[in-house]
Amino acid sequence: MEVSPLYQIKVKCTCCEQQFQTSKVRPSFKKSKGSDTDFCVHYKEMNPEYYVVRVCPFCGFSMTENFSDKMTPRQKSDYYDKLGSKWVSREFGGERDWATAMQSFKLALLCAQIKGERDRILAGLLHHIAWLYREKSDKEQELRFLQFALDAYVRVFQGEEENMNNARLMYLMGELNRRLKKYHEAVRWFGRVINDKKIMDAAMIRACREQWVQTREDMLADKLDLPEELQEEEKKKK
Repeated sequence: MEVSPLYQIKVKCTCCEQQFQTSKVRPSFKKSKGSDTDFCVHYKEMNPEYYVVRVCPFCGFSMTENFSDKMTPRQKSDYYDKLGSKWVSREFGGERDWATAMQSFKLALLCAQIKGERDRILAGLLHHIAWLYREKSDKEQELRFLQFALDAYVRVFQGEEENMNNARLMYLMGELNRRLKKYHEAVRWFGRVINDKKIMDAAMIRACREQWVQTREDMLADKLDLPEELQEEEKKKK
């Protein structure tokens, strides 16, 4: 008997508090064929990212497992005023294609904004939407949402001053700046990870060194003047 790649789980809607079923991909079907430098994973078969968002068929509230599981009466009222009252019941619990996955992520983004979720949640949703556009080779929309994600990641970083050694977040801000051709900003973030002696994350330090080199190559290919930090590297090579 053939095993389905999907299995169902029961979840409770944070907003209307009704139970519903949603699908997840079995671990044995999560086969990666590689990943991009901003942590976007590409899959051989079924993309488990399509099933990250849980869409309530009753009220339309859409969430991921990272959303906080509480809503105040005011938040619920805001949701119904802005989105819930217009919801036409739809079923997202079965197999999803690219369009359904995109719809679910955009619903979750709207819900997160209405609910006032943390910037980390917003950044993750925006970044996932950019990845979905990348899958379709829609460069314009991908870059648009990468910029939105970058803005949210910067807010995360600014709000976590006490946790300044967040090497993965700094790397990610460097890499999104590089992809958006904001090379001077990219170099600044990569450099912070490489030069901060308090950062002990060897994998992120190595990744920042690699992308520092990639940024230099990007700038030379685009015939742009190198920032001082990269000029120093060029002098050392000569």
